[in-house]
This record gives sequence, structure tokens and C-alpha cells, in this order.
Amino acid sequence: SAMAAQMTDAHRRFLQVLMSHGIMEGSEARKLHQRSCEIHKVYYAHDKLDHFISTINSHLQPLFMQIRKGMSEGDGRAHYALVNLAETEITKMASDYAENELELFRKTMDLIMLSENGFASSTDILNLADQLKTKKMKKKEAEQVLKVFVEDKWLSENNGEYTLHTRCIIEMEQYILNNYQDVARKCNICHSLAIQSQVCESCGTGMHLPCVKKYFRAQTEPRCPQCNDFWTLDVP
Repeated sequence: SAMAAQMTDAHRRFLQVLMSHGIMEGSEARKLHQRSCEIHKVYYAHDKLDHFISTINSHLQPLFMQIRKGMSEGDGRAHYALVNLAETEITKMASDYAENELELFRKTMDLIMLSENGFASSTDILNLADQLKTKKMKKKEAEQVLKVFVEDKWLSENNGEYTLHTRCIIEMEQYILNNYQDVARKCNICHSLAIQSQVCESCGTGMHLPCVKKYFRAQTEPRCPQCNDFWTLDVP
């Protein structure tokens, strides 16, 4: 192939801003794309965001970094996250957190992955805090650590229920698929990892809630895309 397209100051600005956020919603990324091109007087085409990003990615390759697109499991919106390919494992977190904090995160991830709906309650997580092998935590301390995981976009929280943050899913998809082979599911519709999902009661096929909603919008009666049995769950 020809030389990778040139990185311009517009590409550099885009990357810098994304780096400082860690993750960005699609509409924000599109605005940033436009603004970056306008500020640096680089040709701007509104439908070329993915092309613009692939130019950045070709220059990030030697650094084992990549901007990846994923979706929010809550509302199905596109997101862009900067991912470290050299250490997408939990090792990336090891430099930021104490050993017992990491253990709490791993155990929280276990709860989320083994749950029916992709959530773990704060009660269940806090009950683990005084069973940690590395160093037990008091509840107050564990609550503080959970807060930090939310701020750092590893977890997200809703009414005392925790799930994996979109950024965490984009970043750790491979890790999760490798480490939770029995329970990790790919969505039957969009084929990316589905944590919060509905699962067919007949054949076990899983789908993200936003994908379920989109898929069944076009169907007269909800049937599983895989086994064609009636979809018994409430369509969101």
C-alpha cells in the first residue's frame, strides 16, 4: 500500500483531546473532527470521520495504541476510545491501583459477568471487601474505591447497581472473551461483546438491549434471530 496518509495538526489535536477524555460519544467526536479541521485549516468532510481516525491509527500502530469504536450498552450510541493494545489486560490498571483494589475490581467483574443482566449490586460488591485475599478492606474504603473506578471509567453505576463502563468493554473485550469463555457472549446482532443483554430462553442467544429494540422494531412478532422461537422477554 502507499505511504500512510499524513498526520496533520488537525489529527494531532483530535488525538490529544480524545486522550484527555479517554472516551468520547460519537456526536462529540464528530464535533471535535470538524473543529480540529477548521482550526488547522485542513479539508473537512463530515462523512469522513472513520477515515480521519484510520489515518491517526496508522500512525499509532508502532506505539501499540488504537482508537476503537464501540457502543454504549445503555442507549446503543457509538463511542470512540483510545485503547492500549500492548496491555489491554488488567495489567494496564496495575500501575494505577493497589493490589487489593485490583482484586476488588476483578471480583466485581466476576459478579457482573456471572449475573443474569450484566449488573452487580453495591451490597454484593461491598460484601466481598472483607474477603479479599490480598488485604481486606473496610466498607467505607471499598465505597471510595468503587467511586474511583467510576470516575476512571472502568465501572458505571446506576441506583447502586454497577456494570462495566463502555470504555472498559471496548478496552478489555479480548481479555473478557479469553477469561470468561463460558459466560462471555457476543451480541447476535452487532457481534461485539454484550454484558447487559437479553438471552433467548430456548437457545441462549444473547443480544444487547439497544440491538433487541432495533431488531424487533421491524418484526411483527418477536422471534429469536437464531432459533426462531418466540422471544419471551419484554422487548425494551
